[in-house]
Amino acid sequence: QVQLVQSGGGLVEAGGSLTLSCAASGRTMTIYAMGWFRQDPGKEREFVATITWRGGVTNYANSVKDRFTVSRDNAKNTMFLQMNRLKPEDTAIYYCAASSVHYPASVPHAPSDPVKYRYWGQGTQVAVSS
Repeated sequence: QVQLVQSGGGLVEAGGSLTLSCAASGRTMTIYAMGWFRQDPGKEREFVATITWRGGVTNYANSVKDRFTVSRDNAKNTMFLQMNRLKPEDTAIYYCAASSVHYPASVPHAPSDPVKYRYWGQGTQVAVSS
């Protein structure tokens, strides 16, 4: 069992920056990967970024790969999302997630499909004004 608690978010003007945090507790030693996903009302949850817990291998959606940075502090069991040059289309509820499923070494990075993640944070609103 893993619990995730998020912090951060808020309202920012286009071109600004925000940092989101996700603190994990419980059986954190079982975590293989963590990720960030976002969802607008009436839309499906979409992939933003992932990071493997041991190797720190990252993966990004094309829409954010040059602007967002995902990182983790394993000692503090915390994942971060640094969001720069924010755009109005980044407006959404952002969720952090964790997976305990281990994949073979041939798999290059953590999965981008949200259904692969078992544990979820409560979500936090990010709103970017134009």
